[in-house]
Amino acid sequence: MAEALLGTRIAERELPAAVTSAGVLEGGRERPPQVTAVLAKRGIAFPDQLSRQLLQGDLQRADLVLGMERAHVRDTVLLEPESWPRTFTLKELVRRGEELGPRPPVQLPGAWLARAHEGRERPDLLGDSLLDDVADPYGGPNSAYEATVSEIEGLVDRLVYLLWPALSQKSG
Repeated sequence: MAEALLGTRIAERELPAAVTSAGVLEGGRERPPQVTAVLAKRGIAFPDQLSRQLLQGDLQRADLVLGMERAHVRDTVLLEPESWPRTFTLKELVRRGEELGPRPPVQLPGAWLARAHEGRERPDLLGDSLLDDVADPYGGPNSAYEATVSEIEGLVDRLVYLLWPALSQKSG
């Protein structure tokens, strides 16, 4: 859901970024039909695809890695320790970004992310956190999927504004 929502926002605003998705679990799983349904309600047609497992090379190439839960960030950083400064939960990055303020036009996104990373400690990743984790609706009722996509949508919109404030008002 996050890949589809963020990818859509980036495409709508013609932003200089690309989004790919991979998970910490073994790949080859089908997307739950509820995901397709909640995205379709928002006008997002997302092609059927099987899940893909995150690889170390993915992390080495990524400028930013977003997880939905602290556990995703922990697994990511264990797989590729050098990814720590650019790996966040979506909620954490939005929270820290809002404390920093939108990225100034003269500042590169990587520099803004480095500022967002300042003061983070690896032990902060221990346990689960309502502050940082987006609830996984898998196996739950349709209403859980709807609540999760609504939460992610709001977070994605806030993140796009924070990273590209001068370009985020452009709509397609």
